[in-house]
Amino acid sequence: MPNSLAQLPKFSQIDPAKINSALDEILHTNTQRIEQLLSANSQYSWDNLIAVIDTLNDNLANFWSPVSHLNAVCNTDELRKAYNEAQPKLSAYHTQLGQNLKLYHAYKQIQNTAINSAQKKVIDNAIRDFELSGVALTEEKQQRFAAIKLRTSELSTKFSENVLDSTQAWQKHITDVKDLAGMPELALEAAKQAAQAKDLDGYLLTLEFPSYLPVMSYCDSRELRLEVYRAFATRASDTPANQQWDNSPIIEELLALRLELANILDFDSYAHYSLATKMAENPAQVLGFLNELAAQSVDTAREEFDTLRQFAIEVDGLDTLEAWDVGYYSEKLKKRNYNISQDQLRPYFPMDKVLKGLFSITSRLFNFEIKQVTEFDSWHKDVSLFEVIRDKQLIARFYLDPFARANKRGGAWMDTCRTRRLVDGEMQLPTAYLVCNFNPPIGSGQALLTHDEVTTLFHEFGHGLHHMMTKMEYADISGINGVPWDAVELPSQFLENWCWQPQALTLISGHYQSGDPLPADMLDKLLAAKNFQSAMGMVRQLEFSLFDYQLHLEYQPGESMVQPLLNDIRQRVAAITPPSFNAFQNGFSHIFAGGYAAGYYSYKWAEVLSADAFSLFEEKGIFHRETGTLFLECILQKGGSEEPAKLFKDFRGREPDTEALLRHSGIGQ
Repeated sequence: MPNSLAQLPKFSQIDPAKINSALDEILHTNTQRIEQLLSANSQYSWDNLIAVIDTLNDNLANFWSPVSHLNAVCNTDELRKAYNEAQPKLSAYHTQLGQNLKLYHAYKQIQNTAINSAQKKVIDNAIRDFELSGVALTEEKQQRFAAIKLRTSELSTKFSENVLDSTQAWQKHITDVKDLAGMPELALEAAKQAAQAKDLDGYLLTLEFPSYLPVMSYCDSRELRLEVYRAFATRASDTPANQQWDNSPIIEELLALRLELANILDFDSYAHYSLATKMAENPAQVLGFLNELAAQSVDTAREEFDTLRQFAIEVDGLDTLEAWDVGYYSEKLKKRNYNISQDQLRPYFPMDKVLKGLFSITSRLFNFEIKQVTEFDSWHKDVSLFEVIRDKQLIARFYLDPFARANKRGGAWMDTCRTRRLVDGEMQLPTAYLVCNFNPPIGSGQALLTHDEVTTLFHEFGHGLHHMMTKMEYADISGINGVPWDAVELPSQFLENWCWQPQALTLISGHYQSGDPLPADMLDKLLAAKNFQSAMGMVRQLEFSLFDYQLHLEYQPGESMVQPLLNDIRQRVAAITPPSFNAFQNGFSHIFAGGYAAGYYSYKWAEVLSADAFSLFEEKGIFHRETGTLFLECILQKGGSEEPAKLFKDFRGREPDTEALLRHSGIGQ
């Protein structure tokens, strides 16, 4: 097993000016080589065709992965220009590959030969993807399909850029600390540090989450909360301040093109098309699932909101509870009911302690150890690199980029740096990028996390485990590759459960100064408050899921249905009705710039699986090694080699049940 860092990207050597010439060479080489392979043989086999193509495509992935990653985490004008110039080339390459009829027939030929089950899954998926790429279409329709794929790729990239640019364009400079009354000390220090970084006195607020959330949760000034909320809720919209980044026309064009693409392939809608690669069987099943959860949650969510409204009247005589009041009064109500807040918990979740505990928990479950690498080629000083070792063998690596900064995309995610695959007798180690946007350390101190942020870290590490623990040797089914999108959140949401277990919390918490464990009374309050407003949280996710799925199911060109549909869904399932200026959809990057189009329901779908999977640990013990090994062997190691419904049943011994999710959420109990 290789133990050098030679397989990893050289981020410092990536020159935006040279990206496209290097990409042109790789694409040209790949295209020529595939044509040669098809011409050199009439009897095709795994070894003389698919294995070679796998290597060619992995070479391309290994070149493009660090470029795409840097574009997300260290965005510059030069890199963005190179990235946008490259997108059409990549789109054309993948479309041409997917529409190569001779290659399709070669795969069909190999499908009928003696191959192992993993190879069969690779080929079955490939044949499905050929057909979803329009391999059987007429030449005219193929050209239109290719044009749509190219244009949707460009639009998704532009959508993401608009969100980033409009987020970074807004800032609020405050010189009088009284205007920030109610804000926690750590948030004030972060705002002061942000101001100093721009040579300003006082405090600087931005729309990055570590700045935005404390304002919405703690700032006493209702006027300031409204100003910050309005700025956040109108990002990339048609308001005067954002018109140059307005995503409204992009949404309409994307929806029209997605519908046209689905129709070209004889699907009724993009929602139907999306299910061709998912666990769910048809739109009725998806909508039935979401509406069933809504039926069990909406009344409770609205009762929770009414309780909050009554509380706001009681404490401040508030006549109307607006969207910019919800976070603020929720924190106050939580404090009154449980005497606990996210900010109180921060001192007990220093980043180093949380990481050490996370590694300890997962090591106990899955039998590996994690070691930090001190010298490596990086893209930023905040980034760390770790090695995963089992039985004294290096099996995987991951980068961790935890803190928010300028020119870095918001949110948290896991992405692929390198995929595990066997090539010429040598194993390429799986390597993951784990990216978050937490508050950076103040001065020379260490970063202190809220419990919500701890949960986010566990979530992304769960994705990382899915990628890194795989035992698959073929890239197309290795790690998260080939896993249906509505099952891919299973390991991530599964791992979040340990953030709520007293035995696990002792491992991930300790006061940043004294090292003292989380006091018993604070632990009790944290656990007691676990399901505070959980029904409101549930219906919020159902609102997003129903909006996404119905939009892609019902969209017709020429109809301005985006806002009316969102309004209708909110009327049916939401607890909170946002103001008319709220342009949530214009920043909904998951479905307009990510991989969740007609698939946002996957979070809830997989949460049923993850809650039910964790219920076995509740029965056996949260550190039960045999159960951890079973999850490792049935889920994490299998990648996309088998259908997730079968893998879940192999682990749990039965079909999934929604009972555990509702119980964990405290709904319907």
